[in-house]
Amino acid sequence: MEGTGGTANSGRDGFRIGNLEIRPAEFQLIADGTRVGLTVREFQTFLVLAKRPDRVVTRPEIYALVWGRQMAYRDRSVDVFVRKVRRKLEVAAPGWEYVHTHFGVGYRFLPERVTARRPSPRTVSAIHGDAGTLAR
Repeated sequence: MEGTGGTANSGRDGFRIGNLEIRPAEFQLIADGTRVGLTVREFQTFLVLAKRPDRVVTRPEIYALVWGRQMAYRDRSVDVFVRKVRRKLEVAAPGWEYVHTHFGVGYRFLPERVTARRPSPRTVSAIHGDAGTLAR
């Protein structure tokens, strides 16, 4: 697992997973030596996932753990905060992908090195000239 992020190493004030240093008491995340400027909610969202690296965490579960109440129908707050965390991590540690979407279910924390971004189906269709066949 070393090539995909390694295992969690606990410390008195935090823990490490691969190239990430996570300091819950200080609400700090450090990626490749760079402090990632997360808000408290962004950090809490990230921490819920990072503490459960072996499984997919559902949106309602993340919401309950971060916001402390049941998620309202069609609430997209979790998706918005995961997107913000991803963007900030991409800046601090380019070439790494940490949070993976499991469509219709939730998210999974799994640090992986990425060599090239996979194009979306829309991009592939546009490149090949059949963009009109996509359902909108």
